[in-house]
Amino acid sequence: MSEAVLILGATSAIARATANAFAARGNALYLASRDADELRRIAADIHLRYGVEVHHGLFDAEATDSHGAFLKSVVTAMPKISGVVLAFGYLGDQQAARDFSVGAKVIAANFTGAASILSHCANYFEPMKSGFIIGISSVAGDRGRQSNYVYGAAKGALSLYLQGLRNRLHPSGVRVITVKPGFVDTAMTYGLPGLFLVASPQAIGERIVHALGKSADVVYLPWFWRYIMQIIRHIPEPIFKRMKL
Repeated sequence: MSEAVLILGATSAIARATANAFAARGNALYLASRDADELRRIAADIHLRYGVEVHHGLFDAEATDSHGAFLKSVVTAMPKISGVVLAFGYLGDQQAARDFSVGAKVIAANFTGAASILSHCANYFEPMKSGFIIGISSVAGDRGRQSNYVYGAAKGALSLYLQGLRNRLHPSGVRVITVKPGFVDTAMTYGLPGLFLVASPQAIGERIVHALGKSADVVYLPWFWRYIMQIIRHIPEPIFKRMKL
């Protein structure tokens, strides 16, 4: 069996495109999400299309107590796991998130669940002194904006967590890459106002896999978002707080 990649949140558009890109280069896959029927369909399609081994299993990011047992089941099914792609997330409704019971779900889905499963993955790879972790964060985490500050706060926390994990795992030879997409044409962004420079999931998935062959630790996708966010981060606060972003 070829080296396998675990895709967490595998039914999202970006995750599916990333899974296809890994399969195209011959990697076996373990696909995980909460939707069993969709997992079976995607797994069958990838296996038929690329001829690689594909396993799948249920995974709930918010059920943190189950994460240790989940990873053990993955390793039992596919002992040659060489990397993990964390691709789940939940945008939520910013207006509704003013009620913290709603905001708490956004935080749990985007950060707490991610930190939980990645802690298990880090503990698995570290003694092996090999492997990679790719965490899909967001440009929304680069600066708090009134339009999505709860989601942005959770993604910002994820980016900081990945940065610390990268510092911890570097001596062990484990690669940690933070991916920060801008606007992507997915079900999560469909119908949102103010979108511009929208990228396709296929292009993002291909660039995520391509990033493994490069040296960058933080990857903005498409590339120009690095410069857009650099400008946004450097707007003085007295001006920024008056802007409608």
